[in-house]
Amino acid sequence: MVLQVQEGLLTTSASAPSAVRILVATAVPAERDAVARAFTGDGGVDVIAAGVGPAAAAAATATALATTRYTLVVSAGIAGGFQPEAPVGSLVIADEITVADLGAETPDGFLPVTDLGFGTVTHRPPHALVRELAAATGARTGAVLTVSTVTGTAARAAELRARHPGALAEAMEGFGVAEAAAAHGVPVLELRAVSNPVGPRDRAAWRIGDALAALTAGFGKSATVLESWNWHDLSR
Repeated sequence: MVLQVQEGLLTTSASAPSAVRILVATAVPAERDAVARAFTGDGGVDVIAAGVGPAAAAAATATALATTRYTLVVSAGIAGGFQPEAPVGSLVIADEITVADLGAETPDGFLPVTDLGFGTVTHRPPHALVRELAAATGARTGAVLTVSTVTGTAARAAELRARHPGALAEAMEGFGVAEAAAAHGVPVLELRAVSNPVGPRDRAAWRIGDALAALTAGFGKSATVLESWNWHDLSR
């Protein structure tokens, strides 16, 4: 397999085209490169650095989906983990991808956009695929929250956990990637490596290098599952 780099896009190409083609959308080049290091054999995987935040992620993912036919889209990168369920250095695979701050503040608290009668706030990846990937990688499964403003206080972390008790991690792109995938009728996953706790920001305690290494290892262990999966049965 030859790894190609062009305008922020890393693609894998083999001597013969693969029937399965996967798009992995990360936020920044360091995450993109960590994912790309996992794919050393034949296969059809495109890895993009789509930008930071749900809007940039949605736009870049939708552009890629409009020009290439994909079997699966994966939002990937590092994330903050809710403690103690998702310790620093661990992997998390989303069983739901939920936007946590799309809605309205009211005197009685936050109302998600669905309570206002608009849109959706959650996308659910294929359950059986999540289960098998978790078994292969040792990842924890739970909700991954998408936020436009990263949590920086214990009070905000507690508020998010109260509203989303099944949340394991927060990141900034998953819901945007999932919205683009849904618009094109393509299933979506989110795989994150935890670099820091959700809560007060302590940059000195972040382990970004370890998280990027865990991301590479996670995708390396995922390759066999993704290659052998029955893509005609994603309803399970």
